[in-house]
Amino acid sequence: MSEVVTVSGIAAGGDGVGRLADGRAVFLPRTAPGERVRLKADRLRVHRHFARGEADEIVEPAPQRVAPACPHFVHDRCGGCQLQHLSYEAQLAAKRAIVGESLRRIGKLAVTDPEIVGAAEQWRYRARIVMAVKRGGGRARTVGLHPFDGPGKVFPLADCEITDVRLMALWRELQAHLELFPERMTRLTLRLDRDGARHVIAESPGEPWRAGERLRAALADGDALVCWWQPVNGAARVVAGPATGFPATAFEHDNPTTAAAARQWAVDQLGDLHGTVAWDLYGGIGDTAVLLAARGATVVSVDADEKAVAWARRRPDAAAHGTRIRFVAGRAEDVLPSLPDPQVIIVEPPRAGLHWDVALRLGGDPVARLGYVSADPATLARDLYRLNVNYRLRSVQAFDQSPHTAQVVTVAVLEGAAP
Repeated sequence: MSEVVTVSGIAAGGDGVGRLADGRAVFLPRTAPGERVRLKADRLRVHRHFARGEADEIVEPAPQRVAPACPHFVHDRCGGCQLQHLSYEAQLAAKRAIVGESLRRIGKLAVTDPEIVGAAEQWRYRARIVMAVKRGGGRARTVGLHPFDGPGKVFPLADCEITDVRLMALWRELQAHLELFPERMTRLTLRLDRDGARHVIAESPGEPWRAGERLRAALADGDALVCWWQPVNGAARVVAGPATGFPATAFEHDNPTTAAAARQWAVDQLGDLHGTVAWDLYGGIGDTAVLLAARGATVVSVDADEKAVAWARRRPDAAAHGTRIRFVAGRAEDVLPSLPDPQVIIVEPPRAGLHWDVALRLGGDPVARLGYVSADPATLARDLYRLNVNYRLRSVQAFDQSPHTAQVVTVAVLEGAAP
């Protein structure tokens, strides 16, 4: 008889966590806190300090378990949504606990689980979807997503319930024209920009994508489509459609509405900024820079993506502030020595967190107020631990970036002290 385990919580990646009889933590996808589950004996993988397994039977279901809405979640074991089997209230509680546990365990901070702001929409909120491509014989291929228990497999995507309906309508059209994409395509990204324009990004090795214009001509509204080719380990470029619009390869959270709320909260926590110099590090397309300038700061916004910086410089709402916003294209760790001394700083680094040189600069020369917008609770906690010598955590708030997934955005606001 296989072992029965009680699930005690949700781990950062969305798996339920329990304990085996020998005391090892075991990670169990698609389980809920409070449930008793019987393990699949042939799927249990035991490591030195932990184990991974799957539930064979839900012996005692938790009251927060719900029927998933997406057919792919059930029939294809889609790995895109880790929490769709939980009620939305349970998802929010799980994300609060994930952030709090990271801040306490990794950041060594004596904090309770932070409050969390729920998403405005629980479905159809994603402005981007990334699909994998698996080749068959000849030009046959499967374009879709990975099962959670088969990262090397790809199932064909019919619909993604958390992705904007406009992108899914585009996907239904594209499926009839897959022969127009690069033969060796490995990944396909669909994206909406903030003006509603649609972008298709095909990633492939070898020869450039040459059939982009044919694809645009084959679609009902192809004139509004921009086709990008992304060479493996290279820079993406437009191959069909207008090349002067929004840079579809620039970083932007998949849920722009939640991201905007998180940035606004971070800036609001900094108070009156008139007469201050503010750094906006990892500033992307300039959203935070505009918010800082609107509160009276003189802003230097830095990002390594030249296309994102070029678009930010053309923003009408940025131009309205004149010389009070300066956009710099470069890596933050390289350009900090050349920037004017700040009084306030906001950072929004990638999931890997702050570059070590940036953390050293911020920690060694603290500013009065520092806002940190994070897409990963673990790297946020690591960086706060590095900064806590000369900073005090003043407030923290979580935002539900992606309902039904384990992703969460966390904003921490710190006060600096003289070193």
